[in-house]
Amino acid sequence: MQLTFDADVEAFRAEFIDFLDAHLPAEAEAETERSRSTSHVPEWSRRWQRLQFDHGWLLPGNPPEFGGRNAGILEQFVHREELARRRIYHAFNPQGVGIIAASLLSFGTEEQKRKWAVPILRAEMTASLGMSEPGAGSDLAGLRTRADAVDDHFVVNGQKVWTSGAHDADLILTFVRTDPDAPKHKGISALIIPTDSPGVVRRPFASVYGRDDVDFNEVFFSDVRVPAENLVGPVGGGWKVANGSLGHERTMMWMAFANRLEQLLEDYHPVGEVNRDRYATIVMDYQALRLLGSAALGQAARGERDIPGVSVLKLLGSEAEQNALRHALDGAGIDGLTSPAVTGRHNPYSPDLFTASWFTRYISSYAGTISGGTSEIQRNIIAQRVLGLPAR
Repeated sequence: MQLTFDADVEAFRAEFIDFLDAHLPAEAEAETERSRSTSHVPEWSRRWQRLQFDHGWLLPGNPPEFGGRNAGILEQFVHREELARRRIYHAFNPQGVGIIAASLLSFGTEEQKRKWAVPILRAEMTASLGMSEPGAGSDLAGLRTRADAVDDHFVVNGQKVWTSGAHDADLILTFVRTDPDAPKHKGISALIIPTDSPGVVRRPFASVYGRDDVDFNEVFFSDVRVPAENLVGPVGGGWKVANGSLGHERTMMWMAFANRLEQLLEDYHPVGEVNRDRYATIVMDYQALRLLGSAALGQAARGERDIPGVSVLKLLGSEAEQNALRHALDGAGIDGLTSPAVTGRHNPYSPDLFTASWFTRYISSYAGTISGGTSEIQRNIIAQRVLGLPAR
């Protein structure tokens, strides 16, 4: 296995490093205003995101008119790698930029791209993803939010939950049932719903680890009129849009877990033989994730798709991070409940990583085993499509 990059990829990396050195705003390194939620973008970060868009560094894999430079998968990888090394994000609205805008570019009309995708990418709008519902959870096919076609619009009624950043978002890409008589996964459609539409109610709620800022929301739709031109993809095509949306989310997701494990190894200082043994386990999990991820990256660069392999990486990465944080919390003892896991550093892009206790970081890790497909779903995919076990 070749674990180095060719000269052209390294030249791409060097160009991006030069851009960061020249343009990264001081606010990214200073103790200043930071994001309140995954759909709240401070003004300084809006300017920074627009600058990246204009120079083609926001999402390098995109065409230039959408904030990129038609970069290949290896160039996209080193772009993320350099962001991770500085512990910064390229955007404060990750779902809007990485999922909703990407879905609009894949499935939307030219007018939808102009009206919504570009403003999201330029931080002129923010967007959230409306998938999960009470009683359905990760089972998208079980959703019950209904959209009835009436003349030139839809009337939407129902509820979403765990909608990250909805209270700060301008738009929600909402998955609705447009044909209750069709098979579950064939009766779903996708609508862009502005959050200021009459009948939309957003109720943020605090998470169990007690952060001052909140991100999760329940969202209620009561006779919400949505123009027909807000339909993304065809009527009944929501399942394909959803799979594309999650595909955007899962692209190189393993790298985020690997980066956080690498940072954790820098922050966690084991004391005692037992903790050193646990530390070694974290090192081995990190190296295994990096090697498996590198193999998957090589496959993607050759144009090969390995969807079950992505499930292996998602499962390994999310659970390795959770186990590592549990070990770190155990090693910290009583101080791990309240004292910051890392002292003397702050970064407004990743406040929890720098100021939270080991306890907060540990319980936050459970989100990683849920978002992007739960561990249970990943195990089912691996059992059936990798091991060939019968479905039950």
